[in-house]
Amino acid sequence: MNNIVTLFKREYAGYFNASIAFIVVPVFLLVFGIFFFFIPDFFSVNQASLRRFFSIAPIVTAIFAPAMTMRLLAEERRSGTIELLSTMPLQEHEIVLGKFLGAMALMISALVLTLGYAFTVSALGDLDWGPVFGGYVGLVLMAGAYLAIGTLTSSLTRNQIVAFFVALFINICLFLIDAVNFLYLPAPLAGIARALSFNQHFQNIARGVLDFRDIFFYLSVITGALYLSVHSLRMQRFAQ
Repeated sequence: MNNIVTLFKREYAGYFNASIAFIVVPVFLLVFGIFFFFIPDFFSVNQASLRRFFSIAPIVTAIFAPAMTMRLLAEERRSGTIELLSTMPLQEHEIVLGKFLGAMALMISALVLTLGYAFTVSALGDLDWGPVFGGYVGLVLMAGAYLAIGTLTSSLTRNQIVAFFVALFINICLFLIDAVNFLYLPAPLAGIARALSFNQHFQNIARGVLDFRDIFFYLSVITGALYLSVHSLRMQRFAQ
């Protein structure tokens, strides 16, 4: 546990030392702000609700999560420091968890800042905080799944750009997969598409319905992606 905490602190601080946090987080907030307040005009709706915020959240986090994870392990492999970490008394799962938690902390920091939008809406009208709470719970879980996928792709390559685009492709596919229902898939395949859809599970939670199946889905994706990341590092160590 001490090793994980040390790596977590190192990774989280690294985002600020490398100025990544000062670029990604403001752009993240700007994109949310533009689509929430101006496309279309929020004030013309005349309704105190964060429904539009949570409707765009899956796609925005799907894009920004890979930007937060692309360097996690790819940069370590490119610079050769992953070999240094491997020679230390560190287990592969400690490396993966420490780095993933660092990225997760940055994402949560960015999401906490978006609460400013909620307080702004609350000041303008009677905001129902129940769905807001559910929406943020779902957003944290979904973002964690996106980050875990990004951690996995970063463990498979030395190139940060490749890691970014592969994670982005996977995230977008998992976000849009329920849209294939419009292609008149047979009922069993349509059910599978809905079951794998990040957006479907998120919207269930965002409506304020904390169904264990939706929570279990995201936790399963996170666990599975991190397990594969650990396995990837382990195979690289054996190959040396």
